[in-house]
Amino acid sequence: MKDLFEKIYKDKGPLGKWASHAEGYFVFPKLEGQISNRMKFQGKDVITWSINDYLGLANHPEVRKVDAQAAADHGSAYPMGARMMSGHTALHEKLQNELASFVNKEAAYLLNFGYQGMVSTIDALVSKDDIIVYDVDAHACIIDGVRLHMGKRFTYKHNDVDSLEKNLARATKMAEQTGGGILVISEGVFGMRGEQGRLKEIVALKEKYNFRFLVDDAHGFGTLGKTGAGAGEEQGVQDGIDVYFATFAKSLASTGAFIAADQEIIDYLKYNLRSQMFAKSLQMQLVVGALKRLDMLKTMPELKNKLWENTRALQSGLKDRGFDIGTTQSCVTPVYLEGSIPEAMALVKDLRENYGIFCSIVVYPVIPKGLILLRLIPTATHTLEDVTRTLDAFDAIRERLKNGTYQRLSAAVMAAMGS
Repeated sequence: MKDLFEKIYKDKGPLGKWASHAEGYFVFPKLEGQISNRMKFQGKDVITWSINDYLGLANHPEVRKVDAQAAADHGSAYPMGARMMSGHTALHEKLQNELASFVNKEAAYLLNFGYQGMVSTIDALVSKDDIIVYDVDAHACIIDGVRLHMGKRFTYKHNDVDSLEKNLARATKMAEQTGGGILVISEGVFGMRGEQGRLKEIVALKEKYNFRFLVDDAHGFGTLGKTGAGAGEEQGVQDGIDVYFATFAKSLASTGAFIAADQEIIDYLKYNLRSQMFAKSLQMQLVVGALKRLDMLKTMPELKNKLWENTRALQSGLKDRGFDIGTTQSCVTPVYLEGSIPEAMALVKDLRENYGIFCSIVVYPVIPKGLILLRLIPTATHTLEDVTRTLDAFDAIRERLKNGTYQRLSAAVMAAMGS
């Protein structure tokens, strides 16, 4: 019999094998200072494009004042206990009601964390006789939720409605045999590529197929739609989304999440979401803070306007200079380059050390081998000067990538790896 840990000693995983060279710099980096467009990394000032603070609320003086007062009034523990037992308050209800109204649903329910909440929502919505059909590029929280499902599941090609319809036809035949139903899952905005899910086309398929539709709108909530109510509002199909999910970790710059749906569906979920039934209630400091942030989202359209001013400047500037930013339809701004993982390390180090630009790096296995994805997240706190400096820096690193500079620099990394 093998030692359970034997596989860990032999194989650290596709990302873990780089840990000795990457940890603390390329992964698990330590950004310091107040959350803003400019922070410090290893003692140097950098323009930060890796913070999901879309509306610039994380360090907004009004938000910090409310957060501080909430902490003084309630501490960081109240209320103690799960919602069903001793952790329910009038302010939790107030936040739920305001969120439901904002996203045009009958009711909403608070979740402690986005990832945990999505996993639990999927688990609660389906039984072993039901079939799940979901986008192959869905976020890890969706994939992990689907993993809990004891019935059949199918993936459809990313944002491919024809592929979805083929799988719906398969799922329909199977559901007729099992006596179950069908749950379709998409994201409102795919956080890596920035593409909006094809929600309008998916909702239209309801005329032909009998299914319910769950949308993870983590990156759309607060950034898309006339009022900021998300991708469903942007595409005019919010009514066709049966269960709407969003997190506080992006536009609201906080911790927590919520689901919204018809009242009867929310009533069912709040009695069957294991991650909420058996976990401590969202603490009051976060509830009060979320109420303030939601109010600012609703009453200060200039925040979203500034976000999009910066987004358009960044994305149009990159395209004008010949960079491939894919088919983003949101604030998420991917820049695709060709190169190896060691070249990506050399490139990012140059970008941070010599140009003062901090953005996220994404490599295989998240994206195909041979590609480097630099992911930029514009916020309302960025300036047009930040954009210009970043565009100039990207011009420089692209040239060094093409002329082999990073390939030469990466040789030392490969040698140290024994490759």
